[in-house]
Amino acid sequence: MTDFLDNISRRNLLRRAGVASIGATLCPLGASAATLSNIAIGGGTGDDAVENLSRDVIDALEGAYGHQTGLRRNHTKGVGALGHFIGNPEGARYSRSALFSGKKIEVIARFSIAGGDPKVSDKDVSPRGIGLEFRLPGGELHHMTMLHTPMFFAMLPQTFLDKFVALKLDPATGKANQAVFKRFLATHHDNDSQFAFLHADNPPPSYTNCAFFGIHTFRFRDAADKETMVRFRFQPHDGVKHLAGEEIATLTDDFLIPALNERAQDGPVKWDMIVSVGEPADAVDDPTILWPPERHEFNAGTLVLDTITPDPRAGSYKTNFDPLMLSDGIAASNDPILLFRSPSYAISHERRLRELA
Repeated sequence: MTDFLDNISRRNLLRRAGVASIGATLCPLGASAATLSNIAIGGGTGDDAVENLSRDVIDALEGAYGHQTGLRRNHTKGVGALGHFIGNPEGARYSRSALFSGKKIEVIARFSIAGGDPKVSDKDVSPRGIGLEFRLPGGELHHMTMLHTPMFFAMLPQTFLDKFVALKLDPATGKANQAVFKRFLATHHDNDSQFAFLHADNPPPSYTNCAFFGIHTFRFRDAADKETMVRFRFQPHDGVKHLAGEEIATLTDDFLIPALNERAQDGPVKWDMIVSVGEPADAVDDPTILWPPERHEFNAGTLVLDTITPDPRAGSYKTNFDPLMLSDGIAASNDPILLFRSPSYAISHERRLRELA
């Protein structure tokens, strides 16, 4: 199997793995490969420049956290889940996606902590994430990748790269050079909002107490092809909560998965999909800028998760939660970070597939 993988092209590998090719993820969406190539470190033009930058980012993640054979390069520590989603009629007013048909849609999910350390403490001040794969009628798939922060830390892919370069492990100490990381913080102010958010409150006691944000702007298209710019979050029925200071000291470094298992034994865990409707002045291409809270919002459906599965045995274990795998009726904005995530995820996924072969 390994010899076979070694002998096929990158794009064929990605297609066989169920991942769009890098060129295909960009061009059909109207994204400008030239725009992304302007920030590529590795040189080249078009798809080559995007691939070079994507490779640089994955290399930087491995430099910051070590090479984790067979594991995800980011959001490495996690756990799988299964459930379903039922959309509401209000969602169908804005989007023709089968997500909002009102039918029960199977969902494959994965909870995780940002970063490439599989042993990171659950007390760590870093984003919690969730990846969702919606298995729509007729075999169509739709992905969502979300964080428990309402904003991202990078306006452009360059910041993404610079952060993990700054976190590179020093061989002498086995830790990142704090002076280098402080220079990153001082020179990359698109990181400021998420950094402040993460340090304003203690971490959550459970994944079930996280609101998860789609971060980016998407285009909802209705049956008449009318387009609406939206953002969304998944609001937990269990409420958003943070650990009290005295609680943190009593917890082990691995409390999130046991807490999730314990909560699931009491019944299904639920989140409402809350969609915000954008207005003309709202930022649509910068995930570090929040929309005003008074924007019109509606409940587009409910996510229900009822089965928790250890990561290596979960259906989500080999899934590449590509945020540009979108169903008809939902399309990407021209956010450079959103468009960059897909090819960088593909590079990471390809490396992992080779190691798991």
